[in-house]
Amino acid sequence: MPWHRIAKEGATTDGRTISAEWLTQMATNFDPAKYGCRVNLEHMKGMLPDGPFKAYGDVTALKTEADEDGKLGLYAEIDPTDELKAMVEKRQKIYTSMEVDLDFAGTGEAYLVGLAVTDSPAALGTSMLKFSAQEGKNSPLAARKQRPDNVFSEALETELAFTPQDTGPSLAERVKALFKKHDAKTDASFSAFRSELEDTLGLFVEKHSTLAAELEKRPTQAAFNELKSAHDTLKQDFDALYTQLDNTPSHTPRKPATGNDGTIETDC
Repeated sequence: MPWHRIAKEGATTDGRTISAEWLTQMATNFDPAKYGCRVNLEHMKGMLPDGPFKAYGDVTALKTEADEDGKLGLYAEIDPTDELKAMVEKRQKIYTSMEVDLDFAGTGEAYLVGLAVTDSPAALGTSMLKFSAQEGKNSPLAARKQRPDNVFSEALETELAFTPQDTGPSLAERVKALFKKHDAKTDASFSAFRSELEDTLGLFVEKHSTLAAELEKRPTQAAFNELKSAHDTLKQDFDALYTQLDNTPSHTPRKPATGNDGTIETDC
C-alpha cells in the first residue's frame, strides 16, 4: 500500500501545536492490534453500518519522515473501503485531519485514535482554528472527539491514491518464468524446466477433464428447448385449471323446498 502524509508539525483546531515529539510517539506506539484507527467522515462517527457516517477504512501503519521544508511529517498506510476509493476517484474528501489522544491509556504519550477525510480544510483549519481556541469546551468540534482532551489536527491536503492490491503474477508471467529456466541451457535448468512443465501440463489436463465432465452434465440446447416447451404447456394447463376453479362455486346450492304450491293461508 502507498504511504499518505496525514499530518505535519503545525496547528490544531484548539490552539495547540502539533510537535515532532507527538508525531514520533504516534508512529512508534501505533499498533492496530492494540487499538485500531478507523477512517471516518468529517470526524463524525455514526452508529449504523449503512449510514453516511460509517467507517471508510483503517490505518494499518504509521511512520515519520522529514519534509522538504525541514518539518516532520506523519505518513500512514490506509486500507480503504470501496466507498472511500469511489470518493477519491471523484476528487471528494481529499483532505485529512487526525484525532490525537495525548495521554493514550494513561501512558502519557500520543496515539492516533482517528482519521477523518474532509472537503473543508478551512472549517477544520485556519478559520475554525481561531474560533475553536476561543470557545474552548463550547467549540462546535468538541462533541466529535472521543475524549475532551483530544486534539484535531489542521486539515491537510492528502494525496490519496489507492492502487489495486497485488494479486501475484498472471498466468502468462508464470509461463514466461517457467520458460526462462530453459533459456539457461544447462542440464540442471533443463531438468527443472521439464519437471515443472510436466506438472503444469498435468494440472491443465486435470482441470480440463473436470470442466469437460461438468459440461457433459449440462443439458443441450435441444433438451433445454424441450424442457421449456413442457414448462409452457404445464403453465397453460395450470392457468386453465385455476380459471375453472375460480369460477366454480365453493358450495353446492340448496335444492328448492317441495310440498307447497306457494299459497299463503291465514289461520283465524
